[in-house]
Amino acid sequence: MTAAQRIEGKLNSELAAYLKANKMDAPQRMTYREFLEDRMLLIQSIRLGIPYSFFEWIQVYAPFSESDWADFLDISTKSLQRYKAAPHHLFKPIHSEKIIEIAEVTKVGLEVWGDIEKLKLWLHTPNYAFGNLRPMELLKDSYGKDLVLGELTRISHGILV
Repeated sequence: MTAAQRIEGKLNSELAAYLKANKMDAPQRMTYREFLEDRMLLIQSIRLGIPYSFFEWIQVYAPFSESDWADFLDISTKSLQRYKAAPHHLFKPIHSEKIIEIAEVTKVGLEVWGDIEKLKLWLHTPNYAFGNLRPMELLKDSYGKDLVLGELTRISHGILV
């Protein structure tokens, strides 16, 4: 079993615990990938708030540093460290939504590139399609995230700008 499979397995078990604790109506053996595709469940999760324990595994799965996450969430790294110290911290809906959006980009990026290092390289390389901005720079807001997802979709279909 690869490291990525172990991380995804842990994400699946954290997700199961989260869904059970919040009595959410979801299939018993829902995977992390299925969770990211179930829009109604995502809305419910965002409104309830993502627990830090689940975020922590998303953080391990995604190719972003703690500093990147703080920037995406528009909070300080000290706040993230405080949340980590609080065992049952729930992110506010606005932060939960951003966490889910970045998780979505990671999922699609891994499907396209097949490897976390290739995805990381693409995210940090200036891109002609984005006016020579790095895709990373666009992930702070929803419109930028949509542009990045659109470009990943075009790449997966072999449409290069």
